[in-house]
Amino acid sequence: MTAYPAAPQPHVRHRLPPWARVLLGGLGLWVATVVITFATSNANLVPTIILLGSFLIPVTFVVYAFARADEVLTAQRIFMAFICGGVLGVLGATVLEAALLRQPSGLSYVGVGLIEEAVKLGTLWLLARRLPRYTPRDGMVLGAAVGFGFAALESAGYAFTALFGSSGLSLLNLVETEALRGILTPFGHGLWTAILGGALFATAARSRRGRPRLVGSLVGWYVLMAMLHALWDASGSVAYWLTLLLTGTPMQWTLIGQGEAPAATQTQVHVYTVVNWSLLLLDAVIGVAILVVRWRRATVVRPQPAPAVTDSPAPADSAAALSGTAVSVPRV
Repeated sequence: MTAYPAAPQPHVRHRLPPWARVLLGGLGLWVATVVITFATSNANLVPTIILLGSFLIPVTFVVYAFARADEVLTAQRIFMAFICGGVLGVLGATVLEAALLRQPSGLSYVGVGLIEEAVKLGTLWLLARRLPRYTPRDGMVLGAAVGFGFAALESAGYAFTALFGSSGLSLLNLVETEALRGILTPFGHGLWTAILGGALFATAARSRRGRPRLVGSLVGWYVLMAMLHALWDASGSVAYWLTLLLTGTPMQWTLIGQGEAPAATQTQVHVYTVVNWSLLLLDAVIGVAILVVRWRRATVVRPQPAPAVTDSPAPADSAAALSGTAVSVPRV
């Protein structure tokens, strides 16, 4: 009996997911642009650095979220939410903050959080009209698109401002600003608006018309996200005063009482850095934990396979059980 060699197994290539390809490709382009700009001092490349650095992380997370959306959210709707939601959110927040927050104060952080989260929520509500159905997970995905669009445009503005240093144009300040904001982007606007989007779409399940509506639970989530936003913005100021409370000297408090800013010691610089990043980490952990819990508790509507057609009529109870075309099941 002749033994035949086993057939070779086909080689399976494991491709990176779309979001990873976007991240790696965009990061490579950004690094190459930065290196060439430093080497050639070509100012024409500065807008490319700003656009690539500001949009890379937000676009990556939108691609990641879109892969987990229902078929109701098309690529065109996600794109419109990212661009239009970002532009409308930035413009609306700028107008309201200029009109309502004329005098900076400790409460201005709370005011900024309330205004920006309200503008993003209103923009999301406007863009979500006339959807055939609403599920919390779709709300989280669409909310993330709006929030990350807002974050991308806001980061571009901060990067452009950082370019103009006290001693002239500073490309190093621009690159450092984009790198830091890129690291922090996943835990800011996109996260908060995703949670609000899930809360907004969840109200449709309790609505008689099956549409999102303003209810107490939505207001509660809005206030909570605004407070997380305010804590994030105020982390530097809170860290400054906590550092002084922990390590301040009598001379420093005397200078503060006279309206002067005291010089910080080397120890205070380290304490401030630790406290500031600890507050940001606490804020991020709370937001991510809320999103993960609500995502796991949410359900998604999936189409049920059509029942096989038989010649014999089905019993009445079986026909009633098979009459639905969709079932709500948890997505793992």
